[in-house]
Amino acid sequence: MVKDSREQRIVDNLALVHAVANRFRSRGADYEDLFQAGCIGLIKAVDRFDESLGYQFSTYAVPVIMGEIRRIFRDGGPVKVSRSLKDKSIRVNAVREQFIRAHEREPSLSELSALTETDTDTLCEILNILSPVISLDEEDDEGKTVRDVPVNADDEMMDRLSLSEAFSALDSTELRLLRYRYFEGKTQCETAKLLDISQVQVSRRERKALLKMRHIME
Repeated sequence: MVKDSREQRIVDNLALVHAVANRFRSRGADYEDLFQAGCIGLIKAVDRFDESLGYQFSTYAVPVIMGEIRRIFRDGGPVKVSRSLKDKSIRVNAVREQFIRAHEREPSLSELSALTETDTDTLCEILNILSPVISLDEEDDEGKTVRDVPVNADDEMMDRLSLSEAFSALDSTELRLLRYRYFEGKTQCETAKLLDISQVQVSRRERKALLKMRHIME
């Protein structure tokens, strides 16, 4: 029954994959590749979604689907990688993300090596695959070489979209609380008075709201 429910949710939300994949059509990738990557993201979203957090599935799924589609453009750069190594990188990244959620920090190389049963040399190669390739020799508008790390406008757009999705999952009280605390710099005591609740409630609601947003954006 659980399996049937999982498969039904995947089928019911394929339209999300099509909608997100269509946004990337102008970037030159084959639509079938975009759709397949999006489907991987949808499956991950279905498996990781936590209904107890109280927001809609689509709110969580869209950033996850986008993340998988973006891998096509990260992996499709000048450095070509074998399919077997790409498959290993997907598994390693899944273990890494699970570790971060459990321990709220990046795993060390030795920890990740033990968890994935992968030797450190291979693991270093995999971690390089997971990082987008950038050039440190960029040219400015006058054709002069500058050594700087360029900012990817698409990455910024995706981050903004993910943040917007995360904020949309919060209720009005959570939004006000975060505005007071992080945009207006108020203390928990000041926020408690403005919301007419206790400081303990502010602390609990703040933590819950931040965890909810982090869950969506990851």
